[in-house]
Amino acid sequence: MKSKLDIIKRGSTEILLESELEKKLVQGRPLRIKAGFDPTAPDLHLGHTVLINKLKQLQDLGHHILFLIGDFTGMIGDPTGKNATRPPLTREQVSQNAQSYTAQVFKILNPEKTEVVFNSSWMDSLNAVDMIKLAATHTVARMLERDDFDKRYRNNQSIAIHEFLYPLVQGYDSVALKADLELGGTDQKFNLLMGRELQKHFGQAPQCILTMPLLEGLDGVNKMSKSLNNYVGITESPKEIFGKIMSISDQLMWRYLELLSFESMNTISLWRKEVEQGRNPRDIKVLFAQEIVTRFHGRKDAEEALGDFETRFKHGALPDNIAEQTISIQDKEIPLVQLLKLTGLTTSTSESLRMIDQGAVKLNEQKVTDKSLKLAQGETVVLQVGKRKFARVVIQ
Repeated sequence: MKSKLDIIKRGSTEILLESELEKKLVQGRPLRIKAGFDPTAPDLHLGHTVLINKLKQLQDLGHHILFLIGDFTGMIGDPTGKNATRPPLTREQVSQNAQSYTAQVFKILNPEKTEVVFNSSWMDSLNAVDMIKLAATHTVARMLERDDFDKRYRNNQSIAIHEFLYPLVQGYDSVALKADLELGGTDQKFNLLMGRELQKHFGQAPQCILTMPLLEGLDGVNKMSKSLNNYVGITESPKEIFGKIMSISDQLMWRYLELLSFESMNTISLWRKEVEQGRNPRDIKVLFAQEIVTRFHGRKDAEEALGDFETRFKHGALPDNIAEQTISIQDKEIPLVQLLKLTGLTTSTSESLRMIDQGAVKLNEQKVTDKSLKLAQGETVVLQVGKRKFARVVIQ
């Protein structure tokens, strides 16, 4: 019992209520475990998989996984942490994204032991009276306890009435599924609690709640996000995934191991002791990078990615297949900082300048220090930013 609870608690932020969960676990039946996903961003990164990994651990313990695609709620839209209204999706967009989601998710979860459910299957059957009754279960004051609603209200930013329906619908999903346990990120706690309250209202035993932390990105500071370019996408190439994982700090590595690795905590504790006694943390990082690449691409690709990494970084070799780009310019010369942006090696000229300051930019394998350097029309050059970004550029 204790070892099972330890597995469930691993990496989690909070369990509400742990005593209730213990009582459910001793009933000797598979628990109905719900996690909801609104298919608004179908390309998953490692930050998204923190929750899915926990579902996998619970699945391996014999519990019934309810992978909820929020196709109905996706068409409502959800207020984001940026305090703006998320635009609703069409049914076609939701359907396409749902297919992409499940294809990626089943690289982690066992598809034969996972029940994929769509909340439109019960929400579409609710009529106007049912929805008004559902809305009547909570007050506006209660809704304003949600942090982002409260901030928007205080700042005189608009809140659409339909946005209040989102937590109610997510909560009602737990009623429809008779969930015993719901998983979500720490930013979803309000909506998860709504499920408990509505289950009580409809005469069901309230679900327990398990919240998982938001994963820090490669920078170790901000949460992993595509917009911040600090992410590891699970559909990226094996070499890209391997290289990105090898770039994380030694301290962040332990955090990633706890939340993303399927190695036992005993093994990870042993590795930590070995590092304290002098083992190079790079050895552990290599094992972890291989585990992640194997999960999403296979063992052969993981071994090839390791070989490529060691060739490139131990011996300073350029990769064999650098993509070639042709950049047309109107003048006879172009500043290097602008060329880096145009090739996509940096996102802005200010990032180009910052990379040069950090000694991270190379031109034809030579480190660049001159921030005002210009390149002439007709030149073909090899550009490098950091350890993983390369481009062969024809300037015309």
